[in-house]
Amino acid sequence: MTFPFRRIFETTNIVFRNPTLEGPAPDGSVFRLNPLRTATLSEDQIQDLLAYALGEGSLGIARAQYDFGGIADASTGTFTVNAGGIKKTVAVYALGMDTADVPDAAARAAFGRLADRLGNFDQGGSIPTDVYAPAAYRAVLMDGTGMVVPDVRAWPWKAIAPSDFKGPADPNAFQIATRTLTPDEVAALKITDPKGGFSGMIVNGPDGKVYSLAIRPLLPDETE
Repeated sequence: MTFPFRRIFETTNIVFRNPTLEGPAPDGSVFRLNPLRTATLSEDQIQDLLAYALGEGSLGIARAQYDFGGIADASTGTFTVNAGGIKKTVAVYALGMDTADVPDAAARAAFGRLADRLGNFDQGGSIPTDVYAPAAYRAVLMDGTGMVVPDVRAWPWKAIAPSDFKGPADPNAFQIATRTLTPDEVAALKITDPKGGFSGMIVNGPDGKVYSLAIRPLLPDETE
């Protein structure tokens, strides 16, 4: 069985990051992440991946949500499939934190193996990959009052003020101030190799306040 995916192309590009690799050393108090990587998959490789995800990866028979009571403040792994007329999203809370009594153990194990495969597209170097160069970044600015680090940095931009970081328009949404930054604006932060994103930068704002700044690279289908 095949799952047509962008049939007008013979190949497609993917972007990934292997979470099992050791990250780069911190830049002072700033915690940096490994750069994302990109690879080009052939039609056969695309079909193989889709067949695995929907079959052995269990997405084909999965329900939309998998919870795990008793674990707080964990992240949710989200898988989205949109190919061959199949459109579904599967959210797995606390993926990879399974215990002996975890519900849906077999399904969660299959999702874990799929996540490992999606995070290691180069398969030990058998598929050529390159560092992903993002066209833009999402920056998150938060109140840093009370945060003490030895390398508090000066506000890096003349044309960007803290008030230029905006929260969502929906008042019921989680309010967090963000802004899209260009690579040149990220370079002004003077962090060594920031392509993978970072967190934990403490800056003195031009308004006299202290802020915490984090950035992540935008994916090809993201604009902000």
